[in-house]
Parts: sequence; C-alpha cells; structure tokens
Amino acid sequence: MSTTLAAKIGGGDNTGLDLVNDDLALVEKRITEVITAREDRLTEIADYLINAGGKRIRPAVALLVFRACGGTDVTDMVDLSVSLELIHTATLLHDDIIDSNDVRRGKDAAPLRFGIADTLVTGDFLFSRAFEVCGRFEPKIVSWAASACIQLTEGEIMQGRYRRNPDVTESDYYEIIDRKTASLFTAGTRIAAYLGGQDESSVERMADCGREIGLAFQMIDDVLDIEGDPAKTGKRVGTDLLDGNPSLPVVWGLTLGEVREAFEAEACSASQVDAAIEAFERDRMSAKVREAAVEHARRAHELLLALPESPYRDALAGLISDLVDREL
Repeated sequence: MSTTLAAKIGGGDNTGLDLVNDDLALVEKRITEVITAREDRLTEIADYLINAGGKRIRPAVALLVFRACGGTDVTDMVDLSVSLELIHTATLLHDDIIDSNDVRRGKDAAPLRFGIADTLVTGDFLFSRAFEVCGRFEPKIVSWAASACIQLTEGEIMQGRYRRNPDVTESDYYEIIDRKTASLFTAGTRIAAYLGGQDESSVERMADCGREIGLAFQMIDDVLDIEGDPAKTGKRVGTDLLDGNPSLPVVWGLTLGEVREAFEAEACSASQVDAAIEAFERDRMSAKVREAAVEHARRAHELLLALPESPYRDALAGLISDLVDREL
C-alpha cells in the first residue's frame, strides 16, 4: 500500500488474514454444506458463483471484529458470516439478471450460463438458506440480518430509479450504496460486536465502523470500473456507464460532456465509453474518488481504535488500509 494512503488512514502494519484463516476455513466448509440441495442444479449454480473467486471480505471483517471484541467461541459467528455471505451471493445472482450482465468475476455470468429462470430461483434458494442458518438466533440478530436484506432491495429499486437519470445527486449516490453495499458490512460488524460481548454503545460503534468500511469498499469498486484491469477485476471497463448505473465517478462527472452523453445514452456505445473514460482521466476522477474512499476508511479506523489493542484490531486496521488501495 502507498505510504500516503496508509498515513491518511492511520492503519498499522497489516498482518493479513492469517489470524482468522482457520475461522474462514470453517466458513468455507459451512457454505459447502448449506448450498447442497436435493436438486443438483441449485447446488451447481450456487457453487459456480460462490467459488468463482469472491474475496470473502464481509466474513473476514466480521470475524476480525468478533475476535477484536474479545470473542472466543467462533461457532455462532461462523454461521452468521455464512448467512451474510449467502445473502450477498443471492443479490449478485439477481443483479446479474437485472443488469443483463454477461461477465461476473471473470467468467460468464450465471444467467448467461444457466439461464435467467434457474439463476433467479438459485438466488431465492440462497436467501432461504441464509435465514435457515441464522433463524436459530435470538430475534434481535435475525432482525438485524433481515433489515440488511430490506435495505438491499430498497437500494436496488432506488438505483434503478436513477439509472441514466442525470438528476441524480451525490446524496442519492450515498443513499444507494449505504443500502446496497454498506448494509451487509454494518450488519456483520454489529452482530460480531454483539456476539463478542460488547455493550450497546460499542456494538453501535462497530456497526458504524462497518458502514464506513462498506462505503469505502464501494467507492474503490467504482474507481476500478473506470481504471481497473479486466483481467484482475473480472469485468469490462466502463460497466457502470454501459449499464447507466450512477457510480460516484459518474455522478461527479456529469458536468463533463462525454460522461453525461455516455450515461444518458440508452444504447451506450464502446466509443462513448472510451470518450468518457478519457474525460475521467483528464479530470483526475479516480484520484478524487480514492480520496473520498480514504476519508471513509480513516473514519472506520478511528472507530476501531475504541477497541482494546490486540493483533486482531491491528489486522483489521491493515485490512481497511488494503481495501482502499486494491486493484481488484
């Protein structure tokens, strides 16, 4: 990671995810168990996306928070991490249908490979499995998970309302990503702190930390959409422009003629995308959005410092730093 970004965030040395590798291995094992269905087709489609190179950032963040909060028996946290990861995967399957995506994680998107109907049903299957896993917990935890799902659906509808809509504002953008991306990070860190034995104020502080991580994470995704290497990101450059999605570079770039033209076009061409990308480069848009992501990562780190010093807290601080400097 660059010294400049690390200094701005305040993160220490990153020990990586070694501290929770065993926990994450339990998450993977449990995922394999719960995506097994009586109909092999459901298992095949679920496995196709889940094991297509996902970063497992949400489980990693939640598990590190749980450990940093003093949690010891990881059994319940593994199940909750699995539940949130299944919800995330279900939304990706549905997103690929909604956006007519043909590529996901460097492979054919599930609707293209398996058909829309079976992909849709698999998303429903994963949502159902997620709540089968977390349904055994107390109502408060189930309510937190359900709230994240509700926010995801609201965020999807809101994003659709502003698709190719030049009236979209920065405030609208924040509301969309708060619901679509940050909600699962928020739920994961809130539940992790609660299961780690923290009091109410600390639980909410960690929920805020998760939200800031989620916002920063999405902003870097937005950057990678306009400058990332498709071989690393697993998707084409300019996908948000092609789909008419109001990413932060797009929202901030609407004053640039080429960007506005590409965003508003019902059938955005490759040449329009190329022109918009060039306009982004001239305007140093990637750097501007990265700076915004750094600010949210810095806030997450400040919230994290309320926890007692520990290797887990340091590892999470390092992970936060890495997230804003990632290239995929």
